[in-house]
Amino acid sequence: MNHRHSIAIAALLALACYAPFQLAPFHTFQLAMALVYATALLGLNLLVGQTGQISLGHGAFLAVGAYTTAILLERWDAPHLMTLPVAAGVSFVLVLALGIPALRLRGLYLALVTLAIAIFLVPLLKRFESLTGGSMGLTVSKPQAPEWTGLAEDQWLYFLALTVAVVSFLFVAGVLRSRVGRALNAIRDHETAAEVMGVRPARYKTLAFAWSAMFAGTAGCVYTWVIAYVSPDSFATGLSITLLAGLVVGGMGSLWGPLLGGFFVMYVPSLAQDVNQAAPGVVFGLLLIAVMYLAPTGLAGLAERAARRIGSFVRKGRTNAH
Repeated sequence: MNHRHSIAIAALLALACYAPFQLAPFHTFQLAMALVYATALLGLNLLVGQTGQISLGHGAFLAVGAYTTAILLERWDAPHLMTLPVAAGVSFVLVLALGIPALRLRGLYLALVTLAIAIFLVPLLKRFESLTGGSMGLTVSKPQAPEWTGLAEDQWLYFLALTVAVVSFLFVAGVLRSRVGRALNAIRDHETAAEVMGVRPARYKTLAFAWSAMFAGTAGCVYTWVIAYVSPDSFATGLSITLLAGLVVGGMGSLWGPLLGGFFVMYVPSLAQDVNQAAPGVVFGLLLIAVMYLAPTGLAGLAERAARRIGSFVRKGRTNAH
C-alpha cells in the first residue's frame, strides 16, 4: 500500500467517524445498514470475485447469522457482543459442512445449489415457530451505548457496524496478500494450471465458501443489532440476487467493490421506490443496466481508471511546466 492510499484510507475513516454527528438518526441508520451489506459482500467477493465460484444463496447465510443472534438474545438473554463470534462461528461451521460436497460442483450447478438453499430456508424458518417465531419473526433489544461514550443509540449502532466492517476489511486484505489469496486467484484464473502448481482447489474453494458464509453471518449479527427484528421474509431469494448484483456493480475482485456495493444495495432500491412506487423493480433493473453499461468492471474499476487518468494528466502538466 503506497503513501497516497494510506492517506486516502485515513481520510475516509475520519469522514466515516465524523458523519454520524452531522446526520439525522435515520440517515445514520442507513449508513450502518450500508456497512452491514458491505461486510456481507466482502465475504461474497472472496467466493465470487477471488475464487470465481457463483453463489446465489448469500442471503441465506446472512439469515443464519441474524437468526443465531436473535435466538441467543431472545431465548437465552445472551450479551450482545457474545453473539457476534457465535453467529460467525455457526455460519462458518454450517457452510464448511455443506461446502465439502457442494463445491464438487462447478459454475451454474453450484449456483443452483446455493439458490436452492436460499429458497428452502424461508419456509424452514417459518416451520420451527417455537424457536424462530415463525412468520412473525423475533423482536430483540438493541445494544445500549455505555454512558461514558455520550453517544445516542443510532450513533452507537453505527460505530459498532463500522468497527466490524473495518476489522473484516483488514482481515480480508491480509488474506489477499497471503499465499491463500494467491491460491484463490490462481484457481479463479485457471483451476487446472493451479492444481499442476501444487494448489489444492477443493481445499481452498471450501475454505473460501466457509469464510464467505462467516462474513455473511457476521453481517447478519450486526443486522439484528441495528434492526432489532428478524423475520423469514427479510431473507427471501431476492436478497441473495440483490447482494450479487451489488457486488457486480461495486466491482468483483476489488477490495473496494464490497464497500461500493454495500451502498448500492442500501440506497438504490429505496431510490427506485422513490422514483416510481408502482414499479420499483423496473427502475432498479434500469439503473443496474445503466451502471453496468457505463462501468462494466464495476464502480471500483471506474474509480481506478479515473484516478489513473487524473494522475497521468497531473504528471503531463508537471512535465510541460518544466
